Amino acid sequence: MSIKAKIEAIIYAAENPVTLEQIVQLVRESTPAENDAELKSQVRSAIEELVAQYSSADHGVEIRQVAGGYRMATKPEHHDVVRAFAKSLKPPIRLSLPALETLAVIAYKQPVTVPEISEIRGVDSSGVIATLLDRKLITTAGRKAVVGRPILYKTTKEFLLRFGLKDVSELPSMEEFEKLVAESFQSDLVASEEAVSDGTGEPYSTASPDEPGNTNASETTGAAEDISEQHIEAPAGHGQE
Repeated sequence: MSIKAKIEAIIYAAENPVTLEQIVQLVRESTPAENDAELKSQVRSAIEELVAQYSSADHGVEIRQVAGGYRMATKPEHHDVVRAFAKSLKPPIRLSLPALETLAVIAYKQPVTVPEISEIRGVDSSGVIATLLDRKLITTAGRKAVVGRPILYKTTKEFLLRFGLKDVSELPSMEEFEKLVAESFQSDLVASEEAVSDGTGEPYSTASPDEPGNTNASETTGAAEDISEQHIEAPAGHGQE
């Protein structure tokens, strides 16, 4: 992989502007260079080539230098079409942590009954079932042939679409899932504590006021879950039953 391709991937994936020094550190081990000065020169040249490449009218995004770093964003002239696309997207589903835990149990153990879910979680889970049904993330799957014939629950096609899965076999292991939730939970707590508020509880926009269509690529491609103490946001995805 060329150094330009690596830098392009870094800038594309970065949520905040990434500096020249950060890029140098990231590509140092995989890029041959006699010394740091030569490596920095290679990185700078590659960035300049990328900036020129994306400035072409054939591209709808550009690489801009912002606050001492580089970021990829949609071009201001495409504001209207990007805004129309954003409005066409399904709003993100926000789930409480208990709801997400319950959904995870259903996904991994389906078909499963409410008593079985509650036993696994250690708390009564009947209260969040209605929420998951209302969001169309789960559905009924008949009744279990035991005393009382409790209702069985399973995930839906909407669940696969929201989490970007082809089928439930693509779910990570339970250990991987728990680790991802824990890491995302902690990182979101830190981010929320550091967020700048305008007094209404909403963080300030990072877009330039004279460029309303300039949107960070990571904001428009959103692939990761937004997990917070109060809500967990399921990413939009594509999949099939």
